[in-house]
Amino acid sequence: VCLTCCSRDVMVKINQICHKNSVKFFTGDVFGYHGYMFADLGEHEFVEEKTKVAKVSPGVEDGPDTKKAKLDSPETTMVKKRVVFCQLKEALEKAAPKRIAPDYFLLQ
Repeated sequence: VCLTCCSRDVMVKINQICHKNSVKFFTGDVFGYHGYMFADLGEHEFVEEKTKVAKVSPGVEDGPDTKKAKLDSPETTMVKKRVVFCQLKEALEKAAPKRIAPDYFLLQ
C-alpha cells in the first residue's frame, strides 16, 4: 500500500491494518525542499553477499605469491538476514526532535 497527501491519523490507521495483515506499507510527501518517506515492510528476509578478502602476509610485498593472491577471485558467501520494521506510530513516538536542525533555516 502506498499513501501520500494523507493526514497523520489516516496513515497510522492504515499502517496498523497493513502491519496486522502482513502487507507492505509506504508513505511519503514533499513540501517544497522538505519531505519524508516511511516504509513498514513487516518482517523482511533477504540474502546478502559477503566477500572474503585474500590476506597477504605483511612481509611479502612482491613476488609470485602476491600476484597469485591478487589474481584469484575472492570467495563469496551468502548470508541470510532478517529485519523487523516498526510501525509508523512507534516511529513517530521515537522521533520527537529535541531541537530543529540548523540546515532547516538555511533552506528557508
